[in-house]
Amino acid sequence: MIIPSDFRCGFVAVVGRPNVGKSTLINALLGQKIAAVSPRPQTTRRRQLGILTGEKAQIIFVDTPGLHTPRHKLGQFFNQEAEEALTGVDVVLFLVDASVAPTEEDRRVAALLVALPRRPHLILGLNKTDLLPAGTLEARRQEYRALLHTLADNEVTTLAFSATSGEGLPALLEALLTCLPPGPPQYPSEQVTDLYEREIAADLIREAALRFLEDELPHALAVRIDEYKERGEHGAYVAATLFVERESQKGIVIGAGGAMLKKIGCAARQEIEAMSGRKVFLELRVKVARGWRNDEAFLQRMGYKIKSERRKA
Repeated sequence: MIIPSDFRCGFVAVVGRPNVGKSTLINALLGQKIAAVSPRPQTTRRRQLGILTGEKAQIIFVDTPGLHTPRHKLGQFFNQEAEEALTGVDVVLFLVDASVAPTEEDRRVAALLVALPRRPHLILGLNKTDLLPAGTLEARRQEYRALLHTLADNEVTTLAFSATSGEGLPALLEALLTCLPPGPPQYPSEQVTDLYEREIAADLIREAALRFLEDELPHALAVRIDEYKERGEHGAYVAATLFVERESQKGIVIGAGGAMLKKIGCAARQEIEAMSGRKVFLELRVKVARGWRNDEAFLQRMGYKIKSERRKA
């Protein structure tokens, strides 16, 4: 790839409360699925890069967990991940769900952005416009813009779009591109994310579980990849453990005669195969880790490390 002299490259943090469509948007902009999505809030549990490289620019999206009021140490980790993603980026895309009025969590995110000591370019993204009744977009835009009322109009760019339908996404990309600083790409043009296949596989397994399980269970579910082995022309062998907090939850995940676990495994296998481009044999098991969302040792083993200074705050 020949890099033109006017090439641009920079980081864009996509932040917002849970379930506003951050991962869906990044998947849509990249034109392929790299991040797990579901109708459940808090599907995203850690920062993940989505790398979009074109002829004139490389946009490095930082997908973040939804900012919310935490109820356990895992929730503290989510917020820590999202807040730290704001450090050193070139653009912040504050994503909101335009189909509903602002919530208290939207106000919390806005207050965090207003208080940043070094404020990058800020774009207020009104997502899910395809769900808005006709003639209500301007009123909703004003409601969300009011959350950032202490910032002047030239400090905030407001754009409306739908990550699902694709309407308005070209204008969003153009706005992001103009905010990026000049510079060479930081990643190879063929690279689309910073995560390894096994890490994405864990997210896709949890995504499948979120799709099928009851509302109260998914947040108590963690996935660990135990094996991820190549089998030559036979594809790959993946073994994973699904952790829940109570014995009763274990029964829900397994289902009668193992039916639910088979359903989760079948859906996850298809997604992993689509992601990796090869056949996959997926083996799942379920274990109980009581109260794991508040168990710092367990969280650390799973990669959810809460910084000590945050714990003391």
